[in-house]
Amino acid sequence: MTTSNLKWILGLVFALVVFESCETDDDQFNTVLNESIVSDETTQLIVEWNGLFLKLDRYTFGMRPNATARALAYMHLAAYETVVDDMTDFTSNTSRLQTLTIDSTQRANSIDLNIALNTCYAQVVNHFMYSTTSEVDGEIDVFKAMKENALAVNMSTELLEDSQQWGSYVAQQVIAYSQTDIEGESQILEPQPISYEPPVGEGFWTYSADPERALFPYWESVRTFVITADETSSNAPMAYSEDLNSDYFAQMIEVYSLNNTAKFEDNEDLWIAEYWSDDVEGLMMSPPGRQISIANQLIIQHDLNHETSLVLLLKLGFALNDAAVSTWADKYNYMVMRPNTYIQEFIDADYETNLYRFINWPNPSFPSYPSGHSSFVSAAGGVFINTFGNDINFTDRSHDGRTEFRGTPRQFNSISDMVEEAAFSRVPLGVHMRIDCSEGMRLGYEISEAVNNFDLSIN
Repeated sequence: MTTSNLKWILGLVFALVVFESCETDDDQFNTVLNESIVSDETTQLIVEWNGLFLKLDRYTFGMRPNATARALAYMHLAAYETVVDDMTDFTSNTSRLQTLTIDSTQRANSIDLNIALNTCYAQVVNHFMYSTTSEVDGEIDVFKAMKENALAVNMSTELLEDSQQWGSYVAQQVIAYSQTDIEGESQILEPQPISYEPPVGEGFWTYSADPERALFPYWESVRTFVITADETSSNAPMAYSEDLNSDYFAQMIEVYSLNNTAKFEDNEDLWIAEYWSDDVEGLMMSPPGRQISIANQLIIQHDLNHETSLVLLLKLGFALNDAAVSTWADKYNYMVMRPNTYIQEFIDADYETNLYRFINWPNPSFPSYPSGHSSFVSAAGGVFINTFGNDINFTDRSHDGRTEFRGTPRQFNSISDMVEEAAFSRVPLGVHMRIDCSEGMRLGYEISEAVNNFDLSIN
């Protein structure tokens, strides 16, 4: 046995031991480590890196949801740019995204796309997933080495190094591009800035203690890729009212009733509420990350080639990023309070959301309207519909096997049905009014339409 073969075997064994010792959100990542589940070898690599991202996503703190959405846009931009020169009918985004610079002359005449992509993923995932905890710290390097050892069998040193160089170069250029977004770079360092104090007004959102301070209140100034907050339409919420006969009061009564009935009856609404929550760091993946989980499952179900997969993930990343920017612009413009504040004052002082048992505070730390979950799921859903069509027999297994909350898989006959269920799951969870969810869903679909029309074939 040669020294190089011995190193490869030891590296593989070490990597598998590390991965098998870690708990995952689902069984999908463990499955792809053990066997090929798609026909395209490069798609297999993409699916596996997405699986690792989902593990990291669960154990990142201070990123969700906005910084995670931003990270996904840049990570999948880098992956796309690494491979695009070999893709049919698609071109680099250097002519579409100002200040993105990728010099194709830096690429050797012959490279292995999988080695390049593996190198690129390792660098961008490590850079953009910047707040992982000890539970998953170090897994990026271990996984990169494991994949490289497997992919580089019988490969010449020159081809290996040229491929690594190209993947590393593209990653560095995309990271440099992200750093020209001064607002995004500064805001991820202080997600709850002490400089921000919410305005005071009737029915306005506010915080009750420092840990509940406004999260990403200035996010509207972060870079978008396809459609800005000024370009999206914005519908004002219904007027605040304490009148028992008002539509506003009726919305609050609905939240109160659905939340409590779900809790006391332990019914399907509670399953739906917990299933789509994705609020809790250390326990669940993030709301944007959830859409990567769904994308991964759809890629596998439809056995996509790597070109289609990379385009899908690029557009998904852009849609999630731009949804975060527009949604947060509206949140801090309209300043709508969370339902529990109103309900505890005017309906039931002992009211608790169904989210409360998982977190230290009854709500996410930002205004209510429009719902971020609803905008993320519809922004993603519109991209999925554009790729796969709406009518689809799909079972989401994102939380399969989890027992800490209701993660039993749910089956859907259409993507739009899945979007609607996820969007309005926030009502029985007790953290949003129906108007929040309706507007979030509308806004997300608007963003997905712009992203679907983003032409990747024109220089």
